[in-house]
Parts: sequence; C-alpha cells; structure tokens
Amino acid sequence: MMPLESWLLFCSVALIATLSPGPAILLVMTQSLQYGPVRPLFAIAGNLTGLLLLSTLSVLGLSTLIMYSALAFTAVKIVGAAYLVYLGLNLWRKGLSISLSATKVESGRHWPHLYVQGLLVAVTNPKALVFTMALFPQFINVSESLLPQFTIMVTTLMFFSLSCLLFYSLLAHSIKGRCQSWLASPFSGKVFGSTFIGAGTLLALTGQR
Repeated sequence: MMPLESWLLFCSVALIATLSPGPAILLVMTQSLQYGPVRPLFAIAGNLTGLLLLSTLSVLGLSTLIMYSALAFTAVKIVGAAYLVYLGLNLWRKGLSISLSATKVESGRHWPHLYVQGLLVAVTNPKALVFTMALFPQFINVSESLLPQFTIMVTTLMFFSLSCLLFYSLLAHSIKGRCQSWLASPFSGKVFGSTFIGAGTLLALTGQR
C-alpha cells in the first residue's frame, strides 16, 4: 500500500496540476458556455477516458517510447496543436452559438461529438503524457506491490481531474448568466477561438525537455 504521507504529497501535486488552466479546461468552459452545464459532462467523460489511457500507458511503461523518441513526441505534439487550432478556427468562423434559452433542447447527435472532442484534447496533449509519465515514478516504492500503488494514484488523479473540470464548467455557466449579450455576439467566438489557436501554437512551440 501507499504510505499516507506519500499519498498526501501526491494529492497536492495532482491538485495543483489539474487546477492549472490548460486545453481540457478551456474546452469544457467553452462547451459550458455553448450548451449549458450538462452537455460538457460528455466532454469531461471523454477527457477522463483519455487521461486514463495516458495513465495506463505510463503504468505499463509504454509512454517511455514516446517520451524518448523525438519523432514520436513531435508527431503527438503537432497533432494536438493542429486539433486545438482547428477548434479555434471553427469558433472564430462560427462563433460560440450560445443558446440564451434555458429550455432549448439540442439533438442527441451532439453527445458523441462532445465526447470525442474531450478525448482527443486529452490524448493529443503531449504535456499530459509527459506529466503522467514523470509523476508516477516519484511516488512508487519498488519494494512493494506495484498494482495497488498505481491504482491509488490513477484513481486520485482521475478524481481531481473530474472535480476541477466540473468546477470550471459550473464557473463558466455562472459567467454566462451575467454576460449573455456579449457571449452571443460574434466577438466572443473570436476571443475564445483565438485562445484555442494560441494554446495550439504554444504546444507546437514547446520543445521536448
């Protein structure tokens, strides 16, 4: 089992990491503004699925191949950056398409799309891959059974990720109620679109450490 003091330290690191704004938080906040506080749950589920996949790769040691392969790392980075830029360009062109009616119901066909968006943002983010690979070994006691330790860490990280994404989704929804006219304007889509494009550009310019 994982010592309590080690787990508490792991919790502090995981909490700070998940609270730090990043592509997943930006995506969930944008979708909360577009669709309300319920539909982003699908994007959150997709993002958590991606995080679980990355954590599993870290546990199995497979992500080492990507971390220490400049070509593979660059490929993941470029795909992640391109996808964020793609989302940003769509927002810039189409706007947020925010519904000002709380009773408006949209087609269920959007649900898989939101889930896939969250999943792709997670699995194409090289920093998430590096983070999960770099964090876990710091808290592993090789003299103890590895599976319980990894299970505790993955579960903890998933819990903090879920809590933080829900927090930011509700925060965005509360902001929406106070500035609906601005959010409904074409200018808001350009602001959020530019943020996505900027995030993608920063990812592309971030060098391998």
